[in-house]
Amino acid sequence: MSLFLAICSWALSAIVVVLCIYTVRHYVFTVNRLFGRQRHPYVDVELARWPHITVCIAAHNEEMVVAHAIDALLAGDYPRDRMTIIPLDDRSTDRTAEILDNYSAFYPTLVRPIHRTDGKPGKAAALQDAMPHVRGEILIVFDADYLPGKSLLRQLVAPFFDPQVGAVMGRVVPLNVGTNLLTRMLDLERSAGYQVDQQARMNLRLVPQYGGTVGGVRVRALENCGGWRSDTLTEDTDLTYRLLLCGWETVYQNRSECYEEVPEQWPVRIRQITRWSDGHNQALRDYALSVLRDGFLNFWQRLDGFLLLGVYAVASMTLLGWVLTLILWYGGRSVAGFSAILLVASYNTMGNFASFFEVAAAARLDGYQGRVRLLPFLLLGYLVTLIAVLRGLLPGRRTRDGDGGRGVVWHKTLRYRPEEAVTGT
Repeated sequence: MSLFLAICSWALSAIVVVLCIYTVRHYVFTVNRLFGRQRHPYVDVELARWPHITVCIAAHNEEMVVAHAIDALLAGDYPRDRMTIIPLDDRSTDRTAEILDNYSAFYPTLVRPIHRTDGKPGKAAALQDAMPHVRGEILIVFDADYLPGKSLLRQLVAPFFDPQVGAVMGRVVPLNVGTNLLTRMLDLERSAGYQVDQQARMNLRLVPQYGGTVGGVRVRALENCGGWRSDTLTEDTDLTYRLLLCGWETVYQNRSECYEEVPEQWPVRIRQITRWSDGHNQALRDYALSVLRDGFLNFWQRLDGFLLLGVYAVASMTLLGWVLTLILWYGGRSVAGFSAILLVASYNTMGNFASFFEVAAAARLDGYQGRVRLLPFLLLGYLVTLIAVLRGLLPGRRTRDGDGGRGVVWHKTLRYRPEEAVTGT
């Protein structure tokens, strides 16, 4: 029993150290974003010989939103003669295929949909099938519910004039912020994640994360690191690390905004977090040791890359810390138990405050100081995230190929946009 309690004590100490590292990480990013030198090296590129690009729009039963995405792309200022739009219709059973064919009839050389009826389902598999049809060196990827701004394509393409850049990520901004408490909370989270975390990593030359919803990738870089993997739940996180390990740079463009629908219902949000957690933890298993051992990355890049991989493990570590605290307390380790409770309680005070500090800083930078009043409600969001992450660890929840025989499937977030303009042009 004494040995067991000693192991629990050491384990708890290790957990507290890790949680404190993440707390310091929050503070460093926030202070840098508020007071450090901001890097936007490509945002002012306006005149250039723009390359031919291909824009892929992933769509599975997206009749409510896909027309809006195509209309926004057509209204943009990227030269039409240097752009090909490939909507990827993967087994849709609604009117998605009809809408895409309508656009193709009006713009036969510009809009070239691909209709998938067999093969492995999922966004990464659809992107794999699209690669033979990609024209040009730059591939831009959107989800069907995203609305790009007029100049977004130029802003995403500009960094690729730097030959070291393998991928570019823009900022995601919620479109349906004012719907209810959940959408307002998600707006705060998105703001902190992009306005503070992503931009700070860009400022500090660490590891900005490529996102498969508002981003671009160099075709040569994609081929260099093995192409799209269809056995992953989060193809963007997976690609981020393969590009990193192959020596390619990922750029974050904070001023390049694209607008999305965030979940308006808690069950939808929980499913979304569970999928992200599963995919992120899959990347943690696949790439953690490789990142730590990579000799071409400096110490801070290795550390940041490793910590980024572990973000969805923090919730389960916190819960484990509380369990170990109770074991030590009831095991008679009064001093150790008291110290452990104090340390874990301190983290949950200061650690959460560090996250709140990020959110408050992002609200200030965005000019929405009034939203800071919603900060106490983020405790609810933290608990929901904890439940969703732990739910993903339960037996029978695995969705990777070979786990439970389920394979990778489309995990489409429910859409809420009013049904209008869905017939195409």
